[in-house]
Amino acid sequence: MAAVSDEAVLFPANGLAAFYYGQGLYSEGVRWAERCKKQVEERLGADHPSTATSLNNLAALYESMGRYSEAEPLYGRSLEIREAQLGADHPDTATSLNNLAGLYRAMGRYSEAEPLYGRSLEIREAQLGADHPDTATSLNNLAGLYRAMGRYSEAEPLYGRSLEIREAQLGADHPDTATSLNNLAALYESMGRYSEAEPLYGRSLAIREAQLGKDHPATATSLNNLAALYESMGRYSEAEPLYLRALLILVSQLGQEHPRSQTVWQNFVGFLLAAVQAGRAGELSDHPLTQALLTQVQAERNAG
Repeated sequence: MAAVSDEAVLFPANGLAAFYYGQGLYSEGVRWAERCKKQVEERLGADHPSTATSLNNLAALYESMGRYSEAEPLYGRSLEIREAQLGADHPDTATSLNNLAGLYRAMGRYSEAEPLYGRSLEIREAQLGADHPDTATSLNNLAGLYRAMGRYSEAEPLYGRSLEIREAQLGADHPDTATSLNNLAALYESMGRYSEAEPLYGRSLAIREAQLGKDHPATATSLNNLAALYESMGRYSEAEPLYLRALLILVSQLGQEHPRSQTVWQNFVGFLLAAVQAGRAGELSDHPLTQALLTQVQAERNAG
């Protein structure tokens, strides 16, 4: 009887999990990722590098669904296995460091995230090269942490370098290039450089719609971000349909209670309140959700 390879064990469950993750269908992805984890652990053992991969992938799905407390121990275990089995400076170890840092950032645990991002970047530059796409990912992620911490002057050159690498290595229309465009735009917005942010947000949205689909959660992120920029610029009639579309995508794909859905919901309600306070609610559309929330916002404002 022919031997069964590690790859055969990981596929098809891992392949299906990755497919659903890429489509933003996280619940389906989790089902297959959990199955993959069980198969790999039984076939290869609890400390095998492929087990670390399956743990990492399941953690990524949990994180995307907002299930942070379930993701953290899986990312941590994946990192432990990779450090022990592959070495502290292995590129896969860098991936685990990067991913655990990303979870900490999402949870607001910035001081724990920074050294992990820094170590991941050092490994990737040394092992993969300064112009490798994975190095660009680490640059982008560390820059994002600095932006969240208000360290804008440190974030800008990292975002710029990440974008340059991705355009050169992956292409101008790659989804990762869209991510760099989006993030550099967000930094410019935070710095009040709106005219520089707008074309970057627009280009990021166009790439995501074309490459990922009009109903992908990442497309919703671009819609929300461009809407928020328009709101800051006082362009309320342009912001409203983007907020609505982002909200409908996220509720449909992730559910109403998902943190990303809740964030856009809060953004939209805040936008409507700003429009009312500015005396510009009359510029908004007759969309049923807009009008229902406007009525609620106005009633609460009058009552207060």
